[in-house]
Amino acid sequence: MPKGKAIIGQSGGPTAVINKSLVGFIKEAVQADFDQVIGARHGLQGMLKKDFVDLSSLNESQLYGIGKTPAAALGSVRKKPTDKDIEQLVEIFEQEGIRNFFYIGGNDSAETANLVSEGAKKIGYEMKAFHIPKTIDNDLLETDHCPGYGSAARFVAHAFQGDDADNRSLKGIKINVLMGRHAGWLTAASTLGKSNENDGPHLVYVPEKVFKIENFLKEVKEVYDSLGRCVVAVSEGIHNENGEYFLQTYAKESGSGLAGKKDSHGNVQLSGSGALGDTLTNLVSEHIDGARVRADTFGYLQRSFLADVSEVDAEEAERVGQYAVVASQERDSGSVVLKRQFSEKYFCDVDVVDLHKVAKHTKDMPPEFLDETKPYVTNDFFEYAMPLTGGIEPKTQLFV
Repeated sequence: MPKGKAIIGQSGGPTAVINKSLVGFIKEAVQADFDQVIGARHGLQGMLKKDFVDLSSLNESQLYGIGKTPAAALGSVRKKPTDKDIEQLVEIFEQEGIRNFFYIGGNDSAETANLVSEGAKKIGYEMKAFHIPKTIDNDLLETDHCPGYGSAARFVAHAFQGDDADNRSLKGIKINVLMGRHAGWLTAASTLGKSNENDGPHLVYVPEKVFKIENFLKEVKEVYDSLGRCVVAVSEGIHNENGEYFLQTYAKESGSGLAGKKDSHGNVQLSGSGALGDTLTNLVSEHIDGARVRADTFGYLQRSFLADVSEVDAEEAERVGQYAVVASQERDSGSVVLKRQFSEKYFCDVDVVDLHKVAKHTKDMPPEFLDETKPYVTNDFFEYAMPLTGGIEPKTQLFV
């Protein structure tokens, strides 16, 4: 196969370290013998418009600045390619001499890379396709964890430390809604800053468990009656036994019309509007007379918070970008993964697996990470997640 040019795009929700992966890719790619290294603005959308950036001649200062910048330096996109898109893309690649396709992103991005790879094979165009992992949701299959998660988890843990101190100062019930449509990894990270059982969050609700509003109200009241306060972490994707999101079922039952909005992929809008937090707040207020109840929706704040980047996360993000280029020298396609080495000191190796094993599907939190008796996580989760954050700062002492 002719070596050709290499092109890279970023896709899906940004993270605090996604550009570290871009920098890792660029550093390795310019050392390889590609004809040129190209970036596409806004991922697949930019590729289809030939909206390209030459990445071959960036100096060390520029690369350093890119690596320190949160969110997608090239711009991101949420677009699933149609058969027509793939035909057009392959035609552009052939015109431009592009034989190496790299895509940084999560589940949908892995699926896009796989669709492009398989589509090119059907057309008869020789090219390579590699997925570079990224998502704060931490729900990619095959990999131990996802670059982007450690920094987002660190931010969430520190945010809950501050929120818990606030809640101790002026007691009441505080509900925080976090991202996690299908999996509760980020919501579970809210517990990582706790130093004792009285620290918040006191209750953690994730999509891996069926959510029942009557149980939720009972459990919140029990904590409130015991401590005089309660801090709650809730995933946006909480659902009933039929898999229906709570916000949808509540909207149907109450006639509130809260769950009507959908994104470009047909996904129901969950936490972005604040509707879930407001709904839970109203229900708790009705159930616990006289309680001071408030809610916040973390939303996009979790994704690209520059001041709380995990050094471990940043280093691994750069390494997976580099390894995608290395892997492309030996095989035609794949998804880069992190493999944890169990020794005295935390470390992950990088490897590559077949694209179809990662594409589209999501990974839930395993049962051993979830407490069987209450809405909470186990020590196994702490041991898994804490190293990814680079460590959580201890809280200062309060008198209350």
